[in-house]
Amino acid sequence: MKNIIVSLAFTLLFVASSCAQNENPKFDENKLLERVKILSSDKFEGRRTGEKGNDSARAYIIEQFKSIGVLGYNDNYEQSFTFTARNKAYNGVNVLAEIKGTETPEKHIVISAHYDHLGIRKGKIYNGADDDASGVSALISFAEYLVKNPPKYSVIFAAFDAEELGLRGAKHFVESFDNNKILVNLNMDMISRSAMDELYVVGARYTEWLTSILDGFKNPTTTKLLQGHDGTDGKQDWTRSSDHGPFHSAKIPFLYFGNEDHAAYHKPTDDFKDITPKFYVNAVKIILSVFESIDASKF
Repeated sequence: MKNIIVSLAFTLLFVASSCAQNENPKFDENKLLERVKILSSDKFEGRRTGEKGNDSARAYIIEQFKSIGVLGYNDNYEQSFTFTARNKAYNGVNVLAEIKGTETPEKHIVISAHYDHLGIRKGKIYNGADDDASGVSALISFAEYLVKNPPKYSVIFAAFDAEELGLRGAKHFVESFDNNKILVNLNMDMISRSAMDELYVVGARYTEWLTSILDGFKNPTTTKLLQGHDGTDGKQDWTRSSDHGPFHSAKIPFLYFGNEDHAAYHKPTDDFKDITPKFYVNAVKIILSVFESIDASKF
């Protein structure tokens, strides 16, 4: 009987501990999913650069940062730029927010995702739930967490515009920023869908200290974190496939988190209803944990 009582007590303690952990997550999982649903709704008309749906999405993202108390970078959330693509002139606008570091504020970790997508084509809205409303919502969740848990290094939250038109927003940011002040770029693009429950991370092989961090990384989830797609494994090379590309070109260390193309990639069927919620939440937990490992390191 004594053994049964002890066993029962241990079980109750374990359950209580698990419940306590679940009651205090690092970010609000429901809000994470809700933001993807909102950003990929027809209201934003596919978020194409230069069009009103893109403007509305940008206003929504800024409102989210303001609501959780994150200030714009240099007191300004918007970074405007112009460019020409496919013989057409565009006006793009990046959204930049910042939390100052508590120990080394002069060095920055840039966490990024792109908020633009493909707009409306032949009457069909390309909502881009996975590409890349998923990354933008995660970006806001990170800000939500870091407001309550200030980082040691300064963090810039960059929602880039015009990724779909040639990584234009990221290029402008890198060209306008003192690159010596950027420690690393963590870029997220297409992180909410996986049939295999696998998340890829690209870029560590170019930077020894990032390799060390990933080699010692303890995954807090059951989702697999795989290194690959970096030009060494015979698979498609993603080294310059998204907004981390301009950082790499400027010799700034980067990690890109993403997944392989699915049937809805760049199609009007990339909708919220088809994301993989459990995988998505786990992916965000993994990326946040990698960030914490970097932020805890001294360079």
